[in-house]
Amino acid sequence: MKQNTIDHAHRLLTARKPDWSLDQPFYVDSDFFDMEMELFFNRQWLFAAMTCEIPTPGDWVRVDIGRESIILLRTKDGEIAAYHNTCRHRGSRICLAESGHATRLVCPYHQWSYELNGRLLRTRLMGDAFEKDGFSLAPVAVGVVGGYIFLNLSENPPSFEPFRALVEAYLLPHGLDNAKVAHTQTLVEKANWKLVIENNRECYHCAGSHPELMHIITEFDDPNDPNVSPEYKALLKKKDAEWDLLGLPHAHTENNLQYRAVRLPFTGGMLSMTMDGKPGCTKLLGDLTNADLGSVRLLHLPNTWNHILADHAVTFRVFPINAEETLVTTKWLVHKDAIEGVDYDVSRLIEVWSETNQQDRKLAENNHLGIRGRAYRSGPYSDVIEGGTRDFVRWYSEQLLTALDPIVTDQAMEQSA
Repeated sequence: MKQNTIDHAHRLLTARKPDWSLDQPFYVDSDFFDMEMELFFNRQWLFAAMTCEIPTPGDWVRVDIGRESIILLRTKDGEIAAYHNTCRHRGSRICLAESGHATRLVCPYHQWSYELNGRLLRTRLMGDAFEKDGFSLAPVAVGVVGGYIFLNLSENPPSFEPFRALVEAYLLPHGLDNAKVAHTQTLVEKANWKLVIENNRECYHCAGSHPELMHIITEFDDPNDPNVSPEYKALLKKKDAEWDLLGLPHAHTENNLQYRAVRLPFTGGMLSMTMDGKPGCTKLLGDLTNADLGSVRLLHLPNTWNHILADHAVTFRVFPINAEETLVTTKWLVHKDAIEGVDYDVSRLIEVWSETNQQDRKLAENNHLGIRGRAYRSGPYSDVIEGGTRDFVRWYSEQLLTALDPIVTDQAMEQSA
């Protein structure tokens, strides 16, 4: 990290107008991006994959986060573990495919092999004096909740427990441990990752950009928001009573800028996020028998939002590639026993969100192009409808400032000594 970049970022964040968008370098500057990845992104809990993607011991997936590559796997005792995808010999990547199954991990360069618990198992031609102890794969912190797997690249990650305790009850009825991925969409968006998240956190743009989505949801969905229509308030009251009888949590979780969960009904009598509003999969998730359960909206900044329905779930994962490109991965999950062509049709299952994602990609890319120009200046977020975006940028700024403060202070002390 460059000290002048750190100082510049610190000055901009300190002087930023409250609840206005960020200054240009945060969206386009490569030095700012490198600083951000080190001091911010690598310290946060990040959604990586679903437990159902590695259901049996030896199953693994590769997760790339910036310059880091992680092996996420199921150990012999059925636990989830993660390791840096870096051989302890000379640093080669070990797992080159996106996913696979192995009884042990073998580096393709010089065939050093590792057990599923990360311990170095065998080497070739290293001599009698070589001791394998101390050459295990470098571990990565893992957090698991309701079928979701999170990673943290920090050596001293914050506790995952507050998030798990808050949202687990919302997820467990949907049985995502016993789901499967029916379809994956991968988009490389030519926009800074924060613009992708900012766009997701508001529905200011929805009426003009998302016709497929807006026949299912409403612009305003918080019952405490004065802009919520009387009709939707009545629907919320009705569905909340039904879900109480079923023992399903539904209320917004406690005020937290980083994560939340809430169960909300669809509009117009819709049961699912499909074009006709009917279930996209006739075999419901978990042991559910009622298709009219709305969707659990799960958010965890900085890189995921989700819709968990009775019939299927849609997960979204955002990973920065560089300052001006972002990888957005969407997966549609159905019950593991659902049969394609019998219980669900993939094209029908994905039609709403695959189209919405393409619309959002264009919006984020146009936003990024505008910010790259010399006329860009930060602007204010709407108090009426951009609260989610405001909260994201507020949280991001607070987190990054917390990381920058001691560095700037130490540098000032060194200069005055």
